[in-house]
Amino acid sequence: MNYSSFNPPVRTLMGPGPSDVHPRVLTAMARPTIGHLDPAFVSMMEEIKTLLQYAFQTGNSLTLPISAPGSAGMEACFVNLMEPGDKVIVCTNGVFGGRMKENIERAGGVAVIVEDAWGTPADPNKLEDMLKIHRDTKIVAFVHAETSTGVLSDAKKLAEVARRHDCLTIVDTVTSLGGSPLKVDEWGLDAVYSGSQKCLSCTPGLSPLTLSERAVDRIKKRKTKVQSWFLDLNLVMGYWGSGKRVYHHTAPINPLYGLHEALAMLQEEGLENAWMRHQQHHLALRSGLEAMGLSFLVKERSRLPQLNAVLMPEGVDDAILRSRLLNEYNLEIGAGLGALAGKVVRIGLMGYGANMKNVMYCLEALETVLADMRAPIQKGVAMNAAQSAAVLN
Repeated sequence: MNYSSFNPPVRTLMGPGPSDVHPRVLTAMARPTIGHLDPAFVSMMEEIKTLLQYAFQTGNSLTLPISAPGSAGMEACFVNLMEPGDKVIVCTNGVFGGRMKENIERAGGVAVIVEDAWGTPADPNKLEDMLKIHRDTKIVAFVHAETSTGVLSDAKKLAEVARRHDCLTIVDTVTSLGGSPLKVDEWGLDAVYSGSQKCLSCTPGLSPLTLSERAVDRIKKRKTKVQSWFLDLNLVMGYWGSGKRVYHHTAPINPLYGLHEALAMLQEEGLENAWMRHQQHHLALRSGLEAMGLSFLVKERSRLPQLNAVLMPEGVDDAILRSRLLNEYNLEIGAGLGALAGKVVRIGLMGYGANMKNVMYCLEALETVLADMRAPIQKGVAMNAAQSAAVLN
């Protein structure tokens, strides 16, 4: 069989990620490849670190992108900060809290679970109660923005509880970085990881990471080797640290061009403006969906603006709905995961994709397909409602 070049269809990506990649990022990634120790590339690496410090709102010197997706950023935090036998409390309220538990157990730690219902934020009071029982806990881990449910937890309060009990925090911000308020230093977060493919409008495959001085000190005082060679931050910092670079791995050069461009664009827009843009377009989408008769899984005060978990109307098969949107409109939205499979769809408004054009296109397509599937919705009102909300906000 003879194969020719792969030409992907042009989609509008409004699922849980990846999000639409900004054309400037794609253009940046097409620039000439240079060596990973080239002085020009090293200079760009320094700029990426500074730009990530801005995005995370931190002065942490150990701030860099892991050369792998957000799941590797998660694993890097656990294998570097945790040693075999360490006890870690995990606040779980969705799929990704469960993945944290997997990381702890695979690295020889003891996971203690504080569980909240899917679609509700992690409860700081439950965490406090559990820490009083398990006084030998070393780390508290939680998901700031739970992608599986669209719920935002109060990272500041959870970190305050952890600090009162002398615990480090590991925080998943894969879906919040660049889209929702995140203030690493002000909130006292210790090990924070994210992903490039959501609110940063970049391609998948990189995991921004930042560690506090407390976290770095914990790594330096380890009694055992870090379980992963590739993710050992002592070694990675030899390459990403300032001064003479020590070869560790061949960095993904062109994807890093893309991340640099995405972060430069975030700085141009202004972090608070980016947060506000995600919120404003969420409000427009919400108004349209509610006018149509649809409702949300998460209560408004805890709702993640860039990831909307929408309850399926009675009698609608979500797999058929998503398939039709993809095939007839080139529009991708996400399925429910785990306990929410078949009960919700997840609509993303992330990064470059958080714009009014996408809001209106999504509402029009949803209304047309749902009406054709004889769903109990109100027709002809969603787009006007969204437009009115956009004007008000």
